[in-house]
Parts: sequence; structure tokens; C-alpha cells
Amino acid sequence: MRNDAAVQAMLDHFFDPEAVKNYAEGPPRFVPGFADLHRMTSILLAERAPQDARVLVLGAGGGLELKSLAETAAGWTFVGVDPAAEMLKLAERILGPLSARVQLQQGYIDVAPDGPFDAATCLLTLHFLDAGERRRTAGEIHRRLKPGAPFVAAHSSFPQGARAQWLSRYAAFGIASGADPDKANGARAAVDKNLNLFNPEQDAQILREAGFKGVELFYAAFTWRGWIAYA
Repeated sequence: MRNDAAVQAMLDHFFDPEAVKNYAEGPPRFVPGFADLHRMTSILLAERAPQDARVLVLGAGGGLELKSLAETAAGWTFVGVDPAAEMLKLAERILGPLSARVQLQQGYIDVAPDGPFDAATCLLTLHFLDAGERRRTAGEIHRRLKPGAPFVAAHSSFPQGARAQWLSRYAAFGIASGADPDKANGARAAVDKNLNLFNPEQDAQILREAGFKGVELFYAAFTWRGWIAYA
């Protein structure tokens, strides 16, 4: 994964120890059904992944999805990849004893082992990448999966023809969930300015172009979408 200057400012807080301390409070406030997204991800992966599956988690910093997946499937082991050292430290703390089943690696998709993996996830991450790099990253995930292995991706994706209205709803949901209004509106402005946002149809097509089959939408919540696909 390579990041350009347009998103670097937004990514900086993932490298800031003080900002990272409060990271775990953010996603549940701004992502509707955040815990349910993790639960659904486990269910979708378990449809095809064996009980002793080895799972690749890209964008694993913070450890929230790793913890959920590890608690759900006691026999799974994980490789978690993230560029931010501070976020990986947080993942270790959040995982606690579960970290014995998790190998954490600092970097982007290119540092991930070749596998083959039985399943993979990439949650709340791909919206940082432009279309070309998103396609390349998805292709590198695909290359590391066993044939037919499941992949779950979820990130910011919504109809761009009504972009302003959807982003206002994004901020309003955060405020309704307890976020400070100034911070919520600041987050809205940062998302509008810095993220690579596409229509859901374009996002699904990128996954197909990366080699995935059976791409299906399973999650839609305000400005967020999630897909299940197969290598």
C-alpha cells in the first residue's frame, strides 16, 4: 500500500501516540453497527474457512477486528499488517492473551507473507487508496489466498452524486453516538477532502478486476459498505 500526500495528513494521527490512545472510541461512534460488522465478518469467513484457518488481516492496527475474530474462532491464527507502529502497539494491548495467535507486521500489503491464507479481511482501510493502488492491493491479497478462499472488505463507499448529503449524515451519526460536534464536523471535512471515495458499484468492480469472484454486498450503513468475495 502506498499513500500519497493527499491522505498523509489524515493518516498522521495513526502514528501519534496521544491520538492512538483514544482510537478505540472512534469507530463505534462513526461506523453504524461496528460490532455487528465484525460479527458478520466472522460468519462470512467461517462459511469456507477451516477451523484451523490462517487469516490475513490488512489494516490490523488497533486490534479491534483481530480481537473479535480471535474470540469467535478459537482455532484461527492471524497475520495482521499495518504501517503504523503505534497502532500495532495498541493492537497488542487490546489483544492481550489472544496475541499468542497473532503475528503482527509493520508495513503495507507487500510485507505480508505469501501464504497461502485460508481467508482475509481489510476493514476501514481501502478508502485511503486511489483506484489504481486499491486494485493493486486487492490483487496482492487475492494472490495470497487459496483458491475459493473468502475475503471481506468494508470501507467508506456511497453514492457520490449526493456526496454532501451523505457526509452530513456521517457527521450527524457521530454526534448522535456521542462524538463532540466540532470533532465530528472536522472529521466530515477531512473525509471529504482526503479520502478516495467511490460509488459502491465502482468499489465492487475494483474487487472483480483484482481477480475476485462472487462479489456481493452484505453491509450498507450510511457512508459505509462491505463486500464478501472469493479468490
